[in-house]
Amino acid sequence: MRLRAGTDRPPRPDGPSSTGPRRRNNRVFEESRMETHEFTASTVEEATAAASEKLGVPAEQLEIKVLDQSKGLFGKGTVRVQATLKQPAEESAAEKAPEKPSRKPRATKAKPKEEAPQEPQAEAVVEVAAPPVSSGVVEEIVATQEDADAIIPRVEEVLAASGLEVNVRLKNMQSRYVNLEIDGEEAGYLIGRNGEVLNALQYLMNISISQSLNNGVRVTLDADDYRSQRETSLMRYAERIAQEVRNRREEAVLDPLPAFERRIIHKALSEIDGVTTYSEGEEPNRRVVIAPAEETAGKA
Repeated sequence: MRLRAGTDRPPRPDGPSSTGPRRRNNRVFEESRMETHEFTASTVEEATAAASEKLGVPAEQLEIKVLDQSKGLFGKGTVRVQATLKQPAEESAAEKAPEKPSRKPRATKAKPKEEAPQEPQAEAVVEVAAPPVSSGVVEEIVATQEDADAIIPRVEEVLAASGLEVNVRLKNMQSRYVNLEIDGEEAGYLIGRNGEVLNALQYLMNISISQSLNNGVRVTLDADDYRSQRETSLMRYAERIAQEVRNRREEAVLDPLPAFERRIIHKALSEIDGVTTYSEGEEPNRRVVIAPAEETAGKA
């Protein structure tokens, strides 16, 4: 009888099933390599760089997943990512080798249990209060100290989240407006170009206040005395444009302005003869139009 070469060699310690433990070892290796870590930074790039340095691998070997990304009102934000080591191609292919599925007896679908019919429940009767009858008299809205005490903590909470070192104090109350002053070394960051940041913050705070107080009270925000300086600048600008309108007898359309700045112009030009003002357009692009006053008989 002819013997096969190599039959006298001792069998491997693991026998014919030695490939099994190797696959399991690879799986253990993969599980350790697939371990994930979370990193937080200002940008995704900074978080990726931190993950690369922490795990000791190039960024190309990391799979980055953004878990949370937030941006503050004034440009400051954070991002939280999940970093996972990418699986090597060779080991991934070995792990994903298809296995012959074992046949299992088809499960029979259980018949649904018949539930006993429930007795109908009596519907709850809700009494709806009749709307108040209007007397035809419009009640004037006046801000109170209680309103100011409720508004100031809300503004402080938003500013604290921005990370700016500022203080909020009550300036005064006029009609339905609670006027607040924001000061501090970093208060200038709240102004922006032509007050855009300050106006946006004021707009958001008024939305929040209208939903909570629901009494018509509004808040105005000032930072580093910007509003008073802006008011003076607007009045001078409006008077100059009004003079040109009177001389040329042609109307002028100003750039979009928030409502409280439009009121400044309307009030300032109401005392100037020969011109009239009105607003047109929709928010946030509503504008003031300065037009020549119509010279009609009997018109004041």
